[in-house]
Order: sequence, then structure tokens, then C-alpha cells
Amino acid sequence: MTRPKQLPDLALPPGRNVYFASDFHLGAPDAARSAERERKIVRWLDQIAADAAAIYLVGDIFDFWFEYRHAIPRGFVRLQGKLAELTDAGIPVTFFTGNHDMWMFDYFTQELNIPILRHPVSQRIGTQEFHIGHGDGLGPKDYTYKVLKRIFASPVAQWLFARLHPNFGIGLANKWSQHSRIQNGAADEKYFGDDEWLMVYCRELEQQYHHDYYVFGHRHLPLDVPVTPQSRYVNLGEWVNYCTYAVYDGHELALRHFEQ
Repeated sequence: MTRPKQLPDLALPPGRNVYFASDFHLGAPDAARSAERERKIVRWLDQIAADAAAIYLVGDIFDFWFEYRHAIPRGFVRLQGKLAELTDAGIPVTFFTGNHDMWMFDYFTQELNIPILRHPVSQRIGTQEFHIGHGDGLGPKDYTYKVLKRIFASPVAQWLFARLHPNFGIGLANKWSQHSRIQNGAADEKYFGDDEWLMVYCRELEQQYHHDYYVFGHRHLPLDVPVTPQSRYVNLGEWVNYCTYAVYDGHELALRHFEQ
């Protein structure tokens, strides 16, 4: 296993926290429920802004996203406006692509000053080591998806899709996404223990490079389980059924539930 990309260390001043969330799946399962969820997410961002040293959005923030050269999917303006407000206030926001929004390019970076990361990274936050990523395609098996991901990530596939008119291309993609777990209202309730693909990935990486915390989304099930006595795997859950996130206070990473 190759050494993960290392981001610069992030200092954590006393009284400040780092926040992690993923799998908002904005756009699913319909416009009305997505808009209600978006307002809830904005309320959460308002709440954490008071003590946030940094915010990590760990993939599948949108149920579908494709950036044409001069067009993006309509909607989600409340979230974008709030993120712009946060970054303008000096709170760094980092965005990881997921399997639903891998076709993000430079719009968020240019307009909102938010870097886009496509692969898991390691970073020292405060005094502890983190490994962060969406989690799709990691670990063993899931070979069909891994092939599809390579196809969708190819510049040729992206160029071909960009040739479609946005009305058709975005409509086609939204139709495809209706087959997803979130679109069908399914909550992932079964934990597979040592057979979890992400757990296998964490154990293998931990044997080579120690991390105190492994933080992923994708799985849709909030989890906080030991990898070794010195490291933990935390899955952030999702915001359709659980509204969970994680907060790191410089000493411990903890899962929380947002109810407002």
C-alpha cells in the first residue's frame, strides 16, 4: 500500500474544534425534502461557526454534481452561500469528492475558496494523526464499482458527458441516481465487523502507518469502532436518516447528532 498523501499539519488553538460531515445527498429523494435538509445543514453550519477551526465535507454532499464549463446544477444556493460566508470569515473548508459528486472540478475552489480532494489524505490535526476520505472503492472486493469509478474518472468520459446539453445530461444523471440507496430511503443498519471493507482497509494501512483516527463517509452507518487499541475507525453516517457528524476538540473525536 502506497503512503497516503500528507496535508500540512493543522494547529488547533484552545477552545476551537474541527468538524467532519459527509453524505448530505442534496437533491435526493426529491426537491422538497432536499431543500428542507439543506436548511437544516445551514443551521448546523451556523451553530458550529462559533468555534470551528476547520470543516471537512467528506463526499457525497450532492446526490449528483457535474460542472459544465459555464453551468452547474441548479439549486443548493443556501449551502453555497453559507460556505462562502464561512471561508470569507477565515474558516477553512475542505471538500472531498464522493462517488455521487466525483465530477466536481474548480467551481468551488474559484468561487468559494474551497479545495477539492479526490483521494484519501493523512493529516496531523492538533497532536493526533488523521486519515480522511470518502471511502468509496477502498478495501477488498466491490470490483464492479472500482471499474465504473475508473471509467467515470477518466477525462474521456468527462469530456463526452460535457458534450450533452445540461438539460439532458443532468436529467439523465438524476434519473440514474434514483437507484441509489439514499434515493430509495434505505438506511444501512447492518455492521459487518471485521469484514467491513473499510475496516479491512484501515487495518492494512495501520500496519504500515499509524493513525489515531480513520474518518470516512460512504457507508451511511454512523460507526466508532477500534482498529487497534491505539486507533479508531469513525464513519460519519449521513443526513437523510441520521444527521450525524464528528467533532474533534484536540483530545478526542466524537460522533454527534444534530437535531435542530
